Amino acid sequence: MDQWNADLYKTKHNFVFEYGNSLIEWLNPQPGESILDLGCGTGELTAQLAETGANVTGIDGSPKMISSAKAHFPNVNFAVADATNFELHQQFDGIFSNATLHWVREKEKAIERMYAHLRQNGRLVLEMGGKGNVNSILRELEYVMQQKGYTYQPFWYFPSPGEYATLLEKAGFTVEKILYFERPTKLADPETGISTWLEMFGDHFFAQVPEKDKQEILQQVQEEVGPALTREGNLYADYVRLRVVAVKK
Repeated sequence: MDQWNADLYKTKHNFVFEYGNSLIEWLNPQPGESILDLGCGTGELTAQLAETGANVTGIDGSPKMISSAKAHFPNVNFAVADATNFELHQQFDGIFSNATLHWVREKEKAIERMYAHLRQNGRLVLEMGGKGNVNSILRELEYVMQQKGYTYQPFWYFPSPGEYATLLEKAGFTVEKILYFERPTKLADPETGISTWLEMFGDHFFAQVPEKDKQEILQQVQEEVGPALTREGNLYADYVRLRVVAVKK
């Protein structure tokens, strides 16, 4: 089932790809290089990568996201593919991944696929949620769900720097650079930003929750967490990010 709302992603949560701009600098793609954008979403960063003169392919597990990407960037190559089992029958000079790999709980499979799709001395440049990402929101969500008689099941994979570096090294990568940092992220609407964020990214938490109860939970989380995450009238999600550069030696 494709949970993604591509329009909501582009309008209310465009910070996902806007913050990825500086990650492109880490990759430093060169004209003529082959680059894979793993988890390309609606394709904005894939298109920016292509503007450097690199030969870029964007893949994402969501047909809705890929459909939007193809419609907005028809000159870029996009395909629907799963991070844990994709097979593109080519190797790349670089793999780029922004805000995707924390969705992949079978992380060893994704790392193996990335390693297999890189040429010798090819580089992997990624950013994902790190340990402690959106802790305030998730702690309150867990509390409210349990109050109302529902079971909260952790979903995302937010590793520490050492944990993820170890997984990469076990797969054969050489880790060259790691950055682990807090990045408070402004949400679009101070009054509803947290509930909208949870509807966009956390719908899996509510698979067994009736709509009425879901809306009550979202409203309570917004009311309880919102004030503590508001500064000068703006609402910020408590993001923690992990950036990594690794090379296939």
